[in-house]
Amino acid sequence: MIPNKNIVFDMGNVLADYDADRATKQYTDDPAVIREVNLVVYHSGEWTMLDAGLMTDEQALEKMKKRCSSDEVRRAAEFSFTHWDEYNLWPHPGMDRVIEALKKDGRGLYILSNISHRMAADDRWRRNVPHPEAFDGVFLSAEYQMIKPQPIIYQTFCSMYGLKPKDCFFIDDLKRNVDAAKAFGMDGVVFDGDAEKLGQLLLG
Repeated sequence: MIPNKNIVFDMGNVLADYDADRATKQYTDDPAVIREVNLVVYHSGEWTMLDAGLMTDEQALEKMKKRCSSDEVRRAAEFSFTHWDEYNLWPHPGMDRVIEALKKDGRGLYILSNISHRMAADDRWRRNVPHPEAFDGVFLSAEYQMIKPQPIIYQTFCSMYGLKPKDCFFIDDLKRNVDAAKAFGMDGVVFDGDAEKLGQLLLG
């Protein structure tokens, strides 16, 4: 059992499953187009800049489209980028039970996620995580122009919610982000996709 009273979750690949190709597949089933859109959009410098809040959607899409190899890829990239928040994230199976049990146990629940301004607009993030009403705080990177694993994001997060690092347990799918949280003073674990095992770890 993890005794820390505050549990801090990443969103993508932790609270929510993520597939960068799902939106593109609504537009085309051509594997070559899907592969190129994945690289041009979701593995781009612009995507990182969006997470860091340093670029608008319009600016990012314009730059992405310039790297596309054909008009067809450009149309697919524009469709995928415009609709990714509708398709690419959905609640991770079994995590609803983990959130329910943690809340019942009196834990503080928080989200600390690298994600763009779009997910903050109209609280769109709420569609993609289980029991959004259960969370005591949500820190989306783009709103503060910083991203994990920068040390300042953990410091700013704790300061904002009045939390002590030693009282927090951080869960992320990327080791570098967990390592940075530990260096700041939090405990944590890399999530392997098994919600039941995570629940047992946190609650015994």
